[in-house]
Amino acid sequence: MSNKNRVPTVGFVSLGCPKNLVDSERILTELRTDGYQVVPSYDDADLVIVNTCGFIDSAVQESLEAIGEALNENGKVIVTGCLGAKENQIREVHPKVLEITGPHSYEQVLNHVHHYVPKPQHDPFLSLVPEQGVKLTPKHYAYLKISEGCNHRCTFCIIPSMRGDLDSRTVGDVLNEAKRLVESGVKELLIISQDTSAYGVDVKHRTGFWDGQPVKTSMVGLCEQLASLGVWVRLHYVYPYPHVDDVIPLMAEGKVLPYLDIPLQHASPKILKLMKRPGAVERTLERIKRWREICPELTLRSTFIVGFPGETEEDFQMLLDFLQEARLDRVGCFKYSPVEGAKANELADQVPEEIKEERYHRFMQLQQQISTERLQEKIGRELLVIIDEVDDEGAIGRSMADAPEIDGMVYMNGEFDVKPGDIVKVMIEHADEYDLWGSITSK
Repeated sequence: MSNKNRVPTVGFVSLGCPKNLVDSERILTELRTDGYQVVPSYDDADLVIVNTCGFIDSAVQESLEAIGEALNENGKVIVTGCLGAKENQIREVHPKVLEITGPHSYEQVLNHVHHYVPKPQHDPFLSLVPEQGVKLTPKHYAYLKISEGCNHRCTFCIIPSMRGDLDSRTVGDVLNEAKRLVESGVKELLIISQDTSAYGVDVKHRTGFWDGQPVKTSMVGLCEQLASLGVWVRLHYVYPYPHVDDVIPLMAEGKVLPYLDIPLQHASPKILKLMKRPGAVERTLERIKRWREICPELTLRSTFIVGFPGETEEDFQMLLDFLQEARLDRVGCFKYSPVEGAKANELADQVPEEIKEERYHRFMQLQQQISTERLQEKIGRELLVIIDEVDDEGAIGRSMADAPEIDGMVYMNGEFDVKPGDIVKVMIEHADEYDLWGSITSK
């Protein structure tokens, strides 16, 4: 092939959370539409894009290492994503980076690519981009980002300084994308944003239109419409506003998966105040109780921070007491880590590392016991399971209670007559701290 007809190639590295993954998918879709070939290795690439994460120090470190590796292996590197908001920090370590842009700056990234690797002469009919765009997830599930940014000012977080204030996508755009994904074979939509329950606050929940119908720009309005697509709809990063109560009946009716991912962060009113988070813990417990009465199948996932500045043994004990009472199904725990630019760094009474470590282990030990008990309750029950893969031992999937990558799995040993994306009924026979085992009863 003469050099004139050679298709230019771009390498791509995507780090960080699902919100970043969606940004990566969008950039890749645009690159493919422009006629570039995306390659999985550094050697064959004319240029490498690194989509970075900058949320906590370890993520910053990982991003800087990934940029360094791309420079060593390839030499021509463009950086985008959350760490891109701190250009000086990157330039200090890697002065040879060609260009740096912040998160969700798709057009700038593409302009930089065009500058360093000119657009190919491209016949779109010869290399069609799939209708749903380029996806980095398996064919049967996809992340659907409904907004950017966040209006909260939690003292441990720098997302608003990197991604800006809340900026909701129009409800018609979100639903059109959801419909395209479902038509391409997606069986599970994972709804994500920095703050899913705030969807539409910035536009005063104005009424939009989709399929000729008026639809309110709100989490509940969106969920009602997504339910009409006939696939699993899973809600992530739901801040505990009062109106979250309104989606629980939709879960009880089977319109949305009975799964809520609510980052509660702590249970001591003092620590929640220092974090600038809602502090009425009693009210949170009451609401959880009420939610479970309305929707007994409800799975609750949350994340907490231990060792936040000012956290005493008494504060930590309140957190353990909360766990005992709330009996959440899935819990993630992070030791507080100073993030450059976060307000919490200036707080007095920073907790020593060894105490953070010790509290983290006590927290995880208690939660592991609770999670194990919650899973034991599922033995002898029939659950709906979505198949993720089939290997040489059998099928592996997830129940409605399990989000991909972060929750548990359901193992169906000896079951081979299914394929990824199938939704089957499984009788649960065994459980450990995180996963379930069972046999398919019907397809």
